Amino acid sequence: MKNKYVFILTITIVCSLLLSLVSEGLKDLKNKNIEIDKKKNILTAIGIDVDNFSVLDIDKYFANNIDTLIIDTLGNIIFDISITDLNEVENKQNGQVSYYHNSQEVLPLYKEVKENVVIIPISGKGLWSSLFGYFALDADNLSTVKGITFYAHGETPGLGAEISKKWFQSNFREKEVYDGTELLSIKVTKPGLANKHNLYEVDGISGATITSNGVTALLKRDLERYKNYFIKNKK
Repeated sequence: MKNKYVFILTITIVCSLLLSLVSEGLKDLKNKNIEIDKKKNILTAIGIDVDNFSVLDIDKYFANNIDTLIIDTLGNIIFDISITDLNEVENKQNGQVSYYHNSQEVLPLYKEVKENVVIIPISGKGLWSSLFGYFALDADNLSTVKGITFYAHGETPGLGAEISKKWFQSNFREKEVYDGTELLSIKVTKPGLANKHNLYEVDGISGATITSNGVTALLKRDLERYKNYFIKNKK
């Protein structure tokens, strides 16, 4: 009887160890998949077609063409920390993600040297979920929009989830976020009401007013966070 319990205990311990090892291995794979998905969306935001890119292609493009910068809230580049050192904290009420190194709030920023574009992470609330994406601007004037993507959300298919579709995202390209020195950002209007000649508004999504309003709010809020960097680097 004693041997029976020893055997059961041994099997339990061995199985637990195996499950722990498998879990750790899957965790690394999951983290890599998340990293690649984010990189794909960054590239998509600057107009690069990644449909036929392998994981190696994406990593290679990043290594050769994209600098990942960390800046402080005053717009100064911090040279002694990397994005892997940051702790991300999501505000559950408004969906905004803040980034910290120890207790210091910082901001990640990506600079694509080939296309001369800067990309910032964006986040906020839609109707049912938080929205996470990237917003790309011309690196010289830091005003002309080069693209927008959303890589994670839980909005309703056919309604708020249309923020992930090309037809919606393409509306932002070549719009502006600055009027001279004033940061206006971009307003997502009700469907069909955007003035095509207005550089600061785009058409919203039918039946998804709250999601559209959420995009308007998060864009203005996150652009404001990078305003000091924009002021220092606008040409």
